[in-house]
Amino acid sequence: MPALHIEDLSEKEKLKMEVEQLRKEVKLQRQQVSKCSEEIKNYIEERSGDDPLVKGIPEDKNPFKEKGSCTIS
Repeated sequence: MPALHIEDLSEKEKLKMEVEQLRKEVKLQRQQVSKCSEEIKNYIEERSGDDPLVKGIPEDKNPFKEKGSCTIS
């Protein structure tokens, strides 16, 4: 499907696209930020023990570990 360039559309086509987008958005279920942020915080805290960025990667399982050293003579 070719990309649409908004500048190539007529004003009527732009408004039609905007109405279609608004119809999609009105159907979305909305939640309070305070509730969502609490759920996200709990999700992160529950899984932090398995997170390699928090816990670290064991040397024997680290795929980015130096294979050897470089010596210049």
